[in-house]
Amino acid sequence: MSNITVHNYSEANREEWEQFVNDSNNGTMFHKQAFLDYHPKDKFNFHHLMFRCDGELVGVLPGGLSDNGEVFWSPMGASYGSIVTKDAPFNISLGIVDAMMEYFRTNNFRDIYLIPPPIIYNKFYNQHIEYAMLYRRFDFEYHYISHAINLTEDYEHNYDKKTQKQIQKIKREGKIHIVESDDYDAFYPILVENKAKHNVKPTHSLEDLYKLRELLPDNLKLFMVYAGDEPIAGALMFLTNSKVALCFYIMLYYKHKELRPNFLALDYIAKWARDSGYEWLDIGVSQDTSSEDPMTPSDKLIYFKERFHARGLLRSTFHFKFRD
Repeated sequence: MSNITVHNYSEANREEWEQFVNDSNNGTMFHKQAFLDYHPKDKFNFHHLMFRCDGELVGVLPGGLSDNGEVFWSPMGASYGSIVTKDAPFNISLGIVDAMMEYFRTNNFRDIYLIPPPIIYNKFYNQHIEYAMLYRRFDFEYHYISHAINLTEDYEHNYDKKTQKQIQKIKREGKIHIVESDDYDAFYPILVENKAKHNVKPTHSLEDLYKLRELLPDNLKLFMVYAGDEPIAGALMFLTNSKVALCFYIMLYYKHKELRPNFLALDYIAKWARDSGYEWLDIGVSQDTSSEDPMTPSDKLIYFKERFHARGLLRSTFHFKFRD
């Protein structure tokens, strides 16, 4: 569609951008400028695009540049990216993709990498953009396996039998309890120790989490598990859009693993998300971070999630190469 135009985002477009993401079909907090603002200004080379049809905003694409400006990544500095639209018809979707590709081709880009949210993030299931990219011969770099719990089902009765008994035992004995909290200082050491066990570092620093809470106070929820007065586990949720709550971190001190605080936490936040009107609880990717192959699944992590009747979802990276 020749009437789709592209222009770079500027601060003058901020209010329009944020409102469009709010009203969109597939946008999330990760697509918002407010989320990206938590990064130091010189950390990334951001390069955001806006698409218009006869002057009307029909799509936005957050992202940034690498490799001397020859490679475009979306997201950059976030979990999900790619093109955000309303419930767009196919002709608009294909027009946006064609306009995007013409923009990158004209400006001598070498590669494009786009990671859209899984389909559950769509308010109305619509994969016109993804199909348009495949039609224009995008390929894939990686597929990660992610897991999510469908909160519209009677999911609790679909927990496996051992998990149901374990949760009942935890509640009956009363050795641990969970509450909503703002104590990020107590949560962060748990997060660091837990990640170190798997030879990785947290995605966010403590300062990052405080900055995100300041920028997006309605989009972060922290729940802490205590044994008496001692914090032993925590779950940090990102309320990504009106449909999906994402459990970004669920962490415990392993010295308390026999108390199963992660079982209590996941059961509790699933109920909280359901009662708050969310349809899905995304509990994140399930890869083995110690493997050389980034697609290697973590069998133990997948098994834990499946015990709560979580389903596998693809988190795919679309790729297009213009030149070598």
